[in-house]
Amino acid sequence: MRESSFPPRPGRCALLCGAFLLLTSCGWGSAEDGDGDGDGLPAVPMGVTAKAGSATTVHVMWNAVDDVDAYAVYRGGTLVKEVPAGERMVDVTRLRPSTAYVFTVRARDADGRLGPRSRQVRATTPAAVADDSAPTRPGDVRGRAAGGRAVQLTWSAAKDDRGVVSYDVYQGGTKVHSVGGNQTATVVTGLRAGTRYSFTVRARDAADNVSPAGAAVRVTTPGTDDGHATAPTELRAGSHRADGAYYLDLSWVPPHTETPVTEYQIHLDGRAATSLVYGADAPRDRSEYSFYAGREAGVTHRVRIRARLADGTWGGFSAERTVTTGAGR
Repeated sequence: MRESSFPPRPGRCALLCGAFLLLTSCGWGSAEDGDGDGDGLPAVPMGVTAKAGSATTVHVMWNAVDDVDAYAVYRGGTLVKEVPAGERMVDVTRLRPSTAYVFTVRARDADGRLGPRSRQVRATTPAAVADDSAPTRPGDVRGRAAGGRAVQLTWSAAKDDRGVVSYDVYQGGTKVHSVGGNQTATVVTGLRAGTRYSFTVRARDAADNVSPAGAAVRVTTPGTDDGHATAPTELRAGSHRADGAYYLDLSWVPPHTETPVTEYQIHLDGRAATSLVYGADAPRDRSEYSFYAGREAGVTHRVRIRARLADGTWGGFSAERTVTTGAGR
């Protein structure tokens, strides 16, 4: 579904978002070698890990699988959560303290077919405690590029009267990773070369009290990224009239990325005009969208679009097109 700050063209189902929805993930990067069962099913998710986040939560992460629409996360034989292909992490909640759990992950393709289960991973939640005090913020947060597609983060341990159970890593305002409370370093992968990122770290205790964020660390990955590989292509623009108003009609080919692009930003006359957010049915071949452009004929506009990538950054802009209301395609 799609939603917009402008009325959508009648007959096209859209959920438009005025505010951006940042879809990021942890455990980014290509899947390790692993195939389906030979019948064209999705491959097995690799690199699956599970860490207790508190007495009642476990954080499950995995590597990406190409050409899938979603991931299904299981606790034992029970499906507990399904997330879109752009995400490779989930917090499994409402668990019991002091309990051992087993998790697996399966990939689902656009036809609804589930691939084989990943290997089993185990995590044990700590004992519940009566605790109203949050840990102190992690100190001395540092980061360095580890090649063009990864960043290594380190920090000093936070303090808590009952002990830190886990650390949550945020990229901007979005949680992208989690590690155990005995770790003070991690690597975030699947990034883009020549791109600036900002990370913060928070500590969490067994009672789910979360510390303030440590100081933000900003890291620019080396190399160059001219945006061409991440830009939508074959942008076409036209207009139509409906109910006494004019609408701009756009269509384009999404950039080729390992997971479907679920969000686009549309620039009109040099300024961001609206965002377009798809659900799980984000198109791979060609996208279409129409939005309100006013009631006056003969007005010429410049339009271009860009995609939000799985690492949370914006890709390159498409070629700019010029379209005049009332002129058709």
